Amino acid sequence: MFATIALMAEQFPPLENARKDGLLCAGGDLRPERLLAAYSRGIFPWYSAGLPILWWSPDPRCIMPLEMFHLPKRSVRTLRNHPFHLTHNTVFNQVIRACAAPRKGSDSTWILPEIIEAYEQLHLLGYAHSIEVWNTKGQLVGGLYGVALGQAFFGESMFHIEAEASRAALAALVDLLRLRGVMLLDCQQATPHIMQMGGVLLPRTLFQKKLQEALRFSQRQNNRDTGTTADTNYFSPWAAEWEPWGCHYIWSSSGWSKS
Repeated sequence: MFATIALMAEQFPPLENARKDGLLCAGGDLRPERLLAAYSRGIFPWYSAGLPILWWSPDPRCIMPLEMFHLPKRSVRTLRNHPFHLTHNTVFNQVIRACAAPRKGSDSTWILPEIIEAYEQLHLLGYAHSIEVWNTKGQLVGGLYGVALGQAFFGESMFHIEAEASRAALAALVDLLRLRGVMLLDCQQATPHIMQMGGVLLPRTLFQKKLQEALRFSQRQNNRDTGTTADTNYFSPWAAEWEPWGCHYIWSSSGWSKS
């Protein structure tokens, strides 16, 4: 699988070819290997119905440094007085479908049926994860999902149907990523919601450097015959680092723990 990922990663154009709005290329498919190849290059799919698959690499790029994450004081008070129950990977299918539901003021969504199917496959392989937020009645009222690769996590979407539920999901994700020693939480694009809680914008070159550190890329290989440097990093030395999460997590009053 990792050899296929490496091959597909090389098929994407150089990131500096992206347009000013971040669009890099179009076409391809959403098979798991191609999605992971894209994420390994800092590329993600985002498109609407009726269009080909569009692949993006924004510049600048929004990330959430785990050490800078903070909740607004009002959110802290609300969550202290009305705590939610949190779970990990219990109803991924429900979370991604809730994220795909039309939002207020919009009838469209980029989380199309083929996107749902593709990320459900990634979930079954152990690479896509969800955080679920439940109220005291046992109702799913918020959550998020994203992709984990190496020591990077790529946030995809979140939803809420009760106030503060999406912030609770993000806070829970940050705690889980800290527990796992994750180095990079990618938020892709800035939103007021994310920036209010500590999001920062990075130039693409700096984001790529952090991504390579999080994915534990080897140094570029020197070609012994020509003395030149290869155009791409290679993957095989770090295949073990890219294995999916091998455990499930349970939330309690003391935080996350392995099940």
